[in-house]
Amino acid sequence: MKIGVNILNFGPGATPASLLRSARLAEALGYHLLMISDHVAVTPDVQGPYPAPFYDPFLALAWLAGVTEKIELGTTVTILPYRHPLQTARIAANLDQLSGGRFILGVGAGWARQEFEALGVPFDHRGEVTKEDLEVIKKCWTNDVVSHAGRWVSFQDVHTGPRPLQSPHPPIWVGGSSDAALRRAVHYGDGWHPIRFKIGWLQNEGYPRLREIAEAEGREVPALCPRINLRLSEQPTDESIRFAGQGSVDQIRADLEALSSLGAKYVLLDTYPGIPEATLHPEEGWTMLAVLAERVLDLGRQRLR
Repeated sequence: MKIGVNILNFGPGATPASLLRSARLAEALGYHLLMISDHVAVTPDVQGPYPAPFYDPFLALAWLAGVTEKIELGTTVTILPYRHPLQTARIAANLDQLSGGRFILGVGAGWARQEFEALGVPFDHRGEVTKEDLEVIKKCWTNDVVSHAGRWVSFQDVHTGPRPLQSPHPPIWVGGSSDAALRRAVHYGDGWHPIRFKIGWLQNEGYPRLREIAEAEGREVPALCPRINLRLSEQPTDESIRFAGQGSVDQIRADLEALSSLGAKYVLLDTYPGIPEATLHPEEGWTMLAVLAERVLDLGRQRLR
């Protein structure tokens, strides 16, 4: 099981220097993956939890690819309806090439209605748009010339090169926990990327439902690749209110072991506490990552593989 870090590309503390230090620290500590989030128009509904400045994920990751060596790079998550799928496919393929085959495309349908309105994208049809975009992106990654005639996108004889370096294409992680999102993950995803959950829900409801849908539709079950909110505390957190990744070292170790027992391929750690001002003090997140690397991941590496 690989462990990654979600670095903060938004908020008052987000700068090129903070992005660079976070990426280099994650790689130096031995983490396997770094990911960053996506918004295009920082409308009032986005500004509250994820304020400007907001660095573009593809540009930031292309830059970070040049200052890192081995760590994988990805998006958590690209909001597919915000961009034409031809653009997303080409940028992602370019990034996979430029990074030496280290890119993972995490995708979602989005949630910020005002942002959709600002971009002129139909919010109420975002699931349908996301599904069609995934069809187009996979076509572009596996064919030199592509045509498509759909409800939301139509084009003829578009040359798509360069192909991604990874074969047949970079991994696609599909976010969301609704049945519609799970079906998208089953049909188009290499991984399912749930966020903010309790371990009991994942064990008893979320993951069994994914498997049920995959079996009903005759598809393979996507790899489990969750994101958990890392909030390390000296004292244990009440289990009745605790989400995965929150609490004492022992509780977080137990969470990672539970995810490993479910067959998780990756686990992404998100240190953002939901308070924009916290981005001015990234040292707290860096310290949590260092403690976890030393006290959990090194000591438990054999169990977590």
